[in-house]
Amino acid sequence: MLVADRLHSAAIHLLRRVRKQDVKTGEGPARLSALSVLVFGGPKTLKELAAAEQVKPPTMSRIVAGLKRSHLVQIAADPEDARRMRITAIPKGARLLQKGRELRIADLTSQLERLSADELSQLADAVEILQRLLKEWC
Repeated sequence: MLVADRLHSAAIHLLRRVRKQDVKTGEGPARLSALSVLVFGGPKTLKELAAAEQVKPPTMSRIVAGLKRSHLVQIAADPEDARRMRITAIPKGARLLQKGRELRIADLTSQLERLSADELSQLADAVEILQRLLKEWC
């Protein structure tokens, strides 16, 4: 239990620190998170996107409107049901996410450079273990 508690805390602090770089993208965290779902998960209806982000549809509607104003997504009628709208990330949205990722990784890299070669090797081993655990997570 102690390892789980420490890992949980470290993961949250790590994410908060690297996420500070997201400010440079010009979009807020809620928009970037929703955009990420669309870029990596493909087109979604508003209801699907709201469920993925664990927010109510009216909240997601405002987030999507902001993404549309920023020209990061397109909204079109769902081919299966014209009453529903399908939200799709466009290439500009994917590029923005890639830029944010690059900024976060560069920031993290600058911090990792402070570690010794042995510490960096241990951390790489721990990352491998975490990736395996996540792959097998039920």
